[in-house]
Amino acid sequence: MEVRAYAVEVVDEDEPRYRIGAVAAMVQLHPQTIRYYESIGLITPRRPRGRTRLYSERDVARLRRIVELTRLGVNLAGVEIILRLQEQIEALQAEVERLRAMLAASVPRDPEEHPGP
Repeated sequence: MEVRAYAVEVVDEDEPRYRIGAVAAMVQLHPQTIRYYESIGLITPRRPRGRTRLYSERDVARLRRIVELTRLGVNLAGVEIILRLQEQIEALQAEVERLRAMLAASVPRDPEEHPGP
């Protein structure tokens, strides 16, 4: 029996890595459309080398979500609201998980350890 080991690449979702042309092909948008989305604040690429826009995996996922919403008939103002609400929901979910973990760490597991009234 042969056992093979494979390296797993851990990808930082926020690392700027793609130029606008590659992103345009990935999300099937014209580069000018992506620039327009940047100008109205829907997407914010990094510019680590001066004027060159670089997009992260998170940026690409956000653009895909924008494309999905606009194809469903949502206008860009609606897209902005939906994206903002989704970000707020994600932040609240993370906070709930953090509080649950804190609560679980502070509550004794054994009922004999902390008898009721």
